[in-house]
Amino acid sequence: MGYPCSGVILAGGLSTRFSGRNKAFIEIGGIRILDRLNALYRRFFDDIILVTNHPHLYVDWDMTIVTDIFQVRSSLTGIHAGLHAATHPHAFFAACDTPFLNADLVEELLRRIEPRFDVVIPKTDEGFEPLCAVYSKRCLMPMERSLLKGDFKIARLFNKLKVRTLSEKVVRMHDPEKISFFNINRPEDFEKAQAIHRAEISADGR
Repeated sequence: MGYPCSGVILAGGLSTRFSGRNKAFIEIGGIRILDRLNALYRRFFDDIILVTNHPHLYVDWDMTIVTDIFQVRSSLTGIHAGLHAATHPHAFFAACDTPFLNADLVEELLRRIEPRFDVVIPKTDEGFEPLCAVYSKRCLMPMERSLLKGDFKIARLFNKLKVRTLSEKVVRMHDPEKISFFNINRPEDFEKAQAIHRAEISADGR
């Protein structure tokens, strides 16, 4: 892609709003979300990392499995652990409960990586999308300082970093419905995901 980048999948949540089921293993259209992400990642990354506090569940995947360094559950904790383990200067991040990550959008983010930027991230009308973004290893020290202070808000880091954003317009060029950012938190989200999948299949059949 022009600049070396690792790929990281965050699988550290407790899934409390989804009856404790492991969301990485939820099937959409008969395919587990983690399998969907793994197939997409292999198109772009030679270094794939999965962050989880239950590594024994993922031994069948050909990925580097790491656990949180800071023992506090948060997305920032997972990003820090994945970035620390990455073999490349930058790493792209997504969560294990995002079944519709758009490959063209990922490619656009990767195209915009430059050494001078610490973060490459979509910023839509809803705000930043920190779990569909690229982070530089230069983010590690600011992340550690925030974690040590107990500040887990990812967006608060951005005023300390060099951030390159993808606008709403650019995001919609690749992902018109912005379903890359759709994640499954509740049973009703699962039903919506199935409906989205059926609509995609129907559209492909036309």
